Amino acid sequence: MADNDSKIAAQVGAAAKGVAKQAEEVRKSATQLEASAGAVERSTDYLTESADRRTVLSADRTVLAAERTYAAWIRTGLVALASGIGAKALTAGQLPAWLAITSSAAMILFSMFCFLAAVWRNLQSIAPPEPTMKRLPSIVLILFSLLLSAVSLATLYVAVFGFI
Repeated sequence: MADNDSKIAAQVGAAAKGVAKQAEEVRKSATQLEASAGAVERSTDYLTESADRRTVLSADRTVLAAERTYAAWIRTGLVALASGIGAKALTAGQLPAWLAITSSAAMILFSMFCFLAAVWRNLQSIAPPEPTMKRLPSIVLILFSLLLSAVSLATLYVAVFGFI
């Protein structure tokens, strides 16, 4: 029986060594897994910061797009105003007076529409997030567009009642 006990003890010792070896492998695997989790966490933090920055930059691009849209409306209005003045000056004596005045008035009225649309479009709110870039002061844009509209109105008066 002692021989049997020594065999069992040898088997238990071998099993214990096997379990110890497996435990050591599990510890190594756990260490590697912790290192991998740390790398994933750092990568996630970087991606989150990057996404936040892209969102802010997107909001800044939206502000710049609104300014370009305002400038396009103003430019179109100025071209329409110049076209209305030119239409009256170039068609006077060539076409019936009512047609020259009507075409000129239509272009000048369109210029007024463009000046007012420029402000209306620019005053539309921008959805969050808040941009880091400051917008042009609304009062300046409103006053500038009203000034251009007054110029268009005076030009319309002159085009309809003479002096060009």
